[in-house]
Amino acid sequence: MPSRNWRWLKVPFEQGAPSSFTAISIQNNAPDSSGVYGLSNSREWIFIGEANNIRTALMEHLRQANTAGIPRKPTGFSYEKSPATQRTARKNQLIRELTPAHANSRA
Repeated sequence: MPSRNWRWLKVPFEQGAPSSFTAISIQNNAPDSSGVYGLSNSREWIFIGEANNIRTALMEHLRQANTAGIPRKPTGFSYEKSPATQRTARKNQLIRELTPAHANSRA
């Protein structure tokens, strides 16, 4: 099981290195298609989710992250496109591999 104190964040998503978790970066880099995604900071994976539209889901997370009371602020996101029939299995695999800090990763 990976440690949450990585020196370098393991990135198992097909997209590769995380993109910046900003509105401009999400608009420019996240697809408006089905898939799985992860939110991270420089030390840990915070959340792994799945969505019909990755870009829309990330924008919603960004709106939520900008509210008070969020203990861990994401600074990056990664994703991979995946058909709806395979998303849940892939998300569950990523949760097992990456052990995100947020216990309520979407089902």
